[in-house]
Amino acid sequence: MGRVTRQALTGVAVGALLLGTACGGGGGGEEDKSITFWTPHNTPARMAIQKEIAADFKEKTGITVKVVGLAGKDQNQSIASGAASGDLPDVVLHGVDQTVAWQSQGLLDEDAAADVMESLGEDTFNEQGLKFAKVDDAYVAVPSDSWGQMLFYRKDLFEKAGIPVPTTLGEVVDAANELKKGDTAGIVLGTKPGDPFVTQTLEWVALANGCQLAKENTNEPTLTSKNCVNALRAYQDLTKASVKGAQDVESTRAAYLAGRAAMISWSTHLLDEIGGLDDNFPPTCKQCKKQKDFIAKNTGIITTLGGPDVPQGTQYGLPFNLGIMRNTNTDGAKQFVEYLLAEGYAKSLSTAAEGRFPMRNGTKDDPEAYIEQWNELKIGNTKVQRPIVDLYGKPGLESIEKGATNIDRWGFGHGYGELAASLATQNVLAQDAEELFTGKDPAAVAKTMQQSAETAAKDLE
Repeated sequence: MGRVTRQALTGVAVGALLLGTACGGGGGGEEDKSITFWTPHNTPARMAIQKEIAADFKEKTGITVKVVGLAGKDQNQSIASGAASGDLPDVVLHGVDQTVAWQSQGLLDEDAAADVMESLGEDTFNEQGLKFAKVDDAYVAVPSDSWGQMLFYRKDLFEKAGIPVPTTLGEVVDAANELKKGDTAGIVLGTKPGDPFVTQTLEWVALANGCQLAKENTNEPTLTSKNCVNALRAYQDLTKASVKGAQDVESTRAAYLAGRAAMISWSTHLLDEIGGLDDNFPPTCKQCKKQKDFIAKNTGIITTLGGPDVPQGTQYGLPFNLGIMRNTNTDGAKQFVEYLLAEGYAKSLSTAAEGRFPMRNGTKDDPEAYIEQWNELKIGNTKVQRPIVDLYGKPGLESIEKGATNIDRWGFGHGYGELAASLATQNVLAQDAEELFTGKDPAAVAKTMQQSAETAAKDLE
C-alpha cells in the first residue's frame, strides 16, 4: 500500500514565506520592475516563444520578466525549497493538482487572482475552466488552458477487421483483444507502477465508468464501489492486450508511432507527433517512410466513453492555471497574467497549440476571439508547421475543443480537491496499481487503494 504524507509547509517555512521581502522579482517594492515566471513548456522552441512574449510585455510596461522552464515535478520541488527560504517566483503556469496543493499550503495570492478575474471578466472564460481555478468557491488562480485525454485508434485496422468505433470501455476491451495480432498490440497504455502516466490513465478509465475517488464534499474514499472495481477490471483487461513490459508516456508514444498498437490513451499533445511534425518523435511505421502523415490520416479520436455501470462517463484532462504567489511583485504579476490572457494569449498558446486549448474564450466585445485565434494556430516543431484542421479536419478541431471543455477530475468541483491532489502528486494509487498489472483480483486492488486513500484523508485532518 502506498504511503501518503501531507504536503504542507512547516511552521518555519510559512514564517519564512510571510516574512520574505525579496521573492521572485524582488518582493514587490515600488521601484521593482521585474518578475519571475515559471512555465512547464520548457523545450528550446517553446522557451523562445515565451521569451518573445516577455520582451513584448517589457516593451509595453517596462517590467522585465525572467522566464524559467520547469516541469511540474521540478516546480513542486523548487516551490518547497523556495517557500522555506522566502524566495518564490511571481507567476507560475501549473496544473490543477498543484493549484489545490499550493493553496492549502498558503502559497497562492487569492486576492490577486480575484483582482485579475474581475479585471478580465469572469464571463469571458470557459465555464468549465472556472471551477478548476476555485477552492471553496473562491478564485485562487486564473484559468489559462487545458487538454483532454483521448483514445486514439487506427481507423484502417478497425475497418479491415470490421470493428465499429467503440463507445464503452467494454467495447474498447473487446476491440483490443480482437486487434491484438502478431507484432501489433490491441492497445498501448500506461502500466509502469508508480508512474505519473499510470496516475493519469487510471483516472481516465475510472471516470469513464463513473468511479469517483470519494463522496461528494467529503474526504471519505469510495474506491471499493462497484463502479471503481469494474473500472479496475477494465484497466486490467486492457493491459493484457497492451504492449508487453512496463509502459510509460515515452514508450506508449513510441509504440503507437511505430504502428505497433491499434489504440493508445494519450493527451492531445500527441497530435503533432502523429502528424510527423515533431522531429524529436517522428512516426516510424513501415508506411510512414513513404507517407509521413500516414498515422495521422488513419487515426480516429474518441473523447468520452461509457462503462459497464454508466452509459456515458466523463473525461480526464489537465487544466492549467496561472498562479500569483504570495509576497511577490503582485502588481507586476497581475499585469503579466492579464497580458498572457489578452495580447499575448495566442502567441502563448502557440507553444503547443494541440495541447493548449484556451480557457478564456474571448473578450467582452468579442466573446469568441481567442477560440477563433486558436483555430488558426499551427502545430509542430519542424520547419514545416501545419494547422490542426489540415491534418484532422473540423472533426479533429471539435474533438480537441470538446475534450478540453468537458473535463472532469477527481476532487475538483466535487469538494475533495485536496485529497485528490495529495494522492495525484505522489502517484500513490499508481503504486498500488502494480498489483493490478500482475493479475491480482481487481476487488482486492480496490481495497488496497481504498486504504491508501483513507491514510491520505487522515493525514489531511
